[in-house]
Amino acid sequence: MESNDIADLRQKISCAEEELRKLRLQLHEKLHGEEHVSASSEVRTHGGISAEGYAASLSLEEISRYGRQLILPEIGLKGQLGLKQSSVLIVGCGGLGCPSALYLAAAGIGQLGLLDYDEVELSNLHRQVLHTEAGSDVRKCDSAADALFRINSHVQCRRHHVALNSFNAMDIVSQYDIVVDASDNVATRYLVNDACVLLNKPLVSGSALRFEGQLTVYHYEDGPCYRCLFPRPPPPETVTNCSDGGVVGMVPGVIGVLQAIEVVKIAAKIPSTLSQKLLLFDALGGFFRTVRLRGRKENCAVCGNSPTITTLIDYEQFCGASPSDKSKSLSLLGDEDRITVQDLQQKLSCSEPSQGKTLCVLDVRPPVQFEICSLPGSHNVPIDDLNKADTVERLQGILAEHEQSCSTNAVSSSAVVVVCRQGNDSQKAVLDLRKRFTDLRFQDVIGGLKRWAASIDTSFPMY
Repeated sequence: MESNDIADLRQKISCAEEELRKLRLQLHEKLHGEEHVSASSEVRTHGGISAEGYAASLSLEEISRYGRQLILPEIGLKGQLGLKQSSVLIVGCGGLGCPSALYLAAAGIGQLGLLDYDEVELSNLHRQVLHTEAGSDVRKCDSAADALFRINSHVQCRRHHVALNSFNAMDIVSQYDIVVDASDNVATRYLVNDACVLLNKPLVSGSALRFEGQLTVYHYEDGPCYRCLFPRPPPPETVTNCSDGGVVGMVPGVIGVLQAIEVVKIAAKIPSTLSQKLLLFDALGGFFRTVRLRGRKENCAVCGNSPTITTLIDYEQFCGASPSDKSKSLSLLGDEDRITVQDLQQKLSCSEPSQGKTLCVLDVRPPVQFEICSLPGSHNVPIDDLNKADTVERLQGILAEHEQSCSTNAVSSSAVVVVCRQGNDSQKAVLDLRKRFTDLRFQDVIGGLKRWAASIDTSFPMY
């Protein structure tokens, strides 16, 4: 986290850049005022409505900048003015929010609200294309706003460095015409949906995981809201985000750009949106598919005819999970069944195979992660394969060898150590292994290999 002095300097830079943008616009208006009036007088009508007012709101620079979309019959001057007069809140300046914001700024949306509570990290850069290496530890909303200003200085960017919650959501969402949900957690999805319904705002929602993406528009043209389709949240342990499941960077890029298209269609009053439709993208298969969704439910708790939710609720309690895209730490075992990375380091230092002193370490990560990095001498036994016959047979051999070593060696009589990426799957594995091998003691490592890399060996690769 940056110091207060650095944060103050960044805020001053931001204010200076905004003032510079305003001065540039004033200079442009003075230099091109006469040309602007001349251009306006040449445009007569558009769709039976006087276009003089529309053109008068677009400078020559803007007409030139947006010319390729201005000449589209579906947009024209009226549609472009609709974009310029629209304000859009983007919830999350990450993998979805970055490409969405980039193309909305380029298209001429008048005001963008950039909301994110986080700072830029190196692991963001493969998919969050507005951020740079030089911007590490910078607030994401600041990094995104600075990048968008360089793309289009006409667009006003408002920065919201906050975590959206039940106390601030109504105030923030009420300031915008359209909302883009670019978050990566269930609690925020319900929160944003309910706020949009209560404030009657259209919601463009996207998601991306691994090689797949989804997109739809909620609460628009009498279409369903998120709760119409998912009245109750899924069990927290069944939800996977990008941090846990991974994602190929181009997938949120594709979905984020498609979110921007939906926003443009709504702002320009183009009727063919994805309301009551779900767009599915499969990057591995290389295809798109559109599924028709059921309509708005009359008994929906928030958008139904007699709603039971009329104010925002506690979404962390409702979903059983915090409104964050960070990996959650589970607590399934008692302290006696867990060891620290410092304990593990000591055990490894006492492990000397040449003297028959061995420590049994089971790494329950998927093979693709085990290939990236592993502790010396550890055995890869993926948690998802624990019920497979060949894995069980291999595991029995590993543990039998350990038991034999334990019978002749006091050092090896310690518990079998189970490790994973961050200390969650290892706890689940310990509970499973206990049932299968009742004569052995299993312990997991608190914080997993991420804690090992942070506290013991900074050269250990982490992803």
